[in-house]
Amino acid sequence: MQPTSKILSGLMGLCVGDALGVPVEFTSRAERVKMPVTEMTGYGTYNQPPGTWSDDSSLTFCLANSLCAGFSLEAIGDAFGWWYSEGYWTPYGEVFDVGNTTRQAITNLQRGVLPLNAGLTSASNNGNGSLMRILPLSFYYKNLSFSELIERVHQVSRITHGHCRSQIACGIYTSIAINLLKRLDPKSAYLQGIKNIKSIYTQPVTVREINSHFHRVFSGNIETLSIDEIHSTGYVIHTLEAALWCLLNTSSYAESVLKAVNLGEDTDTTAAVTGGLAGIYYGLENIPKEWVAQIARKDDIVALATRLEAAINSSSKK
Repeated sequence: MQPTSKILSGLMGLCVGDALGVPVEFTSRAERVKMPVTEMTGYGTYNQPPGTWSDDSSLTFCLANSLCAGFSLEAIGDAFGWWYSEGYWTPYGEVFDVGNTTRQAITNLQRGVLPLNAGLTSASNNGNGSLMRILPLSFYYKNLSFSELIERVHQVSRITHGHCRSQIACGIYTSIAINLLKRLDPKSAYLQGIKNIKSIYTQPVTVREINSHFHRVFSGNIETLSIDEIHSTGYVIHTLEAALWCLLNTSSYAESVLKAVNLGEDTDTTAAVTGGLAGIYYGLENIPKEWVAQIARKDDIVALATRLEAAINSSSKK
């Protein structure tokens, strides 16, 4: 497989991180310190073979595939439903992991609730289920104004995760990813990303959320926190902070995703969110080839990235 676009390196980077974390999901940090993950393994938590990716990658690929035909919240919601009910965009035709908030939202969609109303809106529904799949929208940064793109990010989050905290986390992540796509180094992309997104979040409700829950991210020095101050649960703030911390405290793709996995707990999602950013920055050629070789349906992922790139290029010419 030859190194090609940042789209492929981002999608594959996310998927490889996910697959590294799947076998040890829900294990403690103490367990990971005692027996750190150093390579692609299998079985473990879900008894899946090496290279198996989870709902994180599945829903990312569902979003990416839907975007190939244009932006439609209904089509994205339908794809999520097909994944949940029929195993669409799964490694082996079956779903083995799904978050409670995502499950309830997809049930809402299947009952006919409109996509923008399907996502749960309670503060207790701020898991990382929309953050983990939002990366494909960042690839449209040349096609849309920044404010238009972030509005789409918020809408796609709302399909499953409707609380403003989840939407803001997706916006921050996308803003940083865009600056990595512009070839800034991780620290510069982080600083520019939080600067750019803060100009969007000026409404009182978002300002309150940022001041209450995102102050560590907007400090501009998230990487200076100690490992004991970084949490790796399924809470969206924890995942965003951990991913940025791992990216900014490492100097290679492999180092970044292994650091994420070895934080323990929600290992697949922390590594997927980290891996999407690291994949963009370091490129496919710097993702260990032996890891990529083991990824389930890797040729389908390459083909998806090619289709998405063609769709983006086509829409930019209109």
